[in-house]
Amino acid sequence: MVSQKVTITNPTGLHLRPAGLLCKEAMKFKSLITFRFKGNTANAKSVLSVLGACIKCGNEIELICEGEDEETALKTLVAAIESGLGE
Repeated sequence: MVSQKVTITNPTGLHLRPAGLLCKEAMKFKSLITFRFKGNTANAKSVLSVLGACIKCGNEIELICEGEDEETALKTLVAAIESGLGE
């Protein structure tokens, strides 16, 4: 299991479009990919789970990857989030 904290930089947070892009990236990996935010855990492969977390700009989440491709998954998702998820 690997994890890393990352700050959401999207001006409008993780609304539908960036949440969809995050899920699309997460689904490319076999690992279980979740994140923690305000004491709750969300499935990064589920758009509804990501949207339900209500993550705003400037919030910090902890990405957690567990499985055979966990290192690559974590690096890829952190890079995607830091690049603004297409926004």
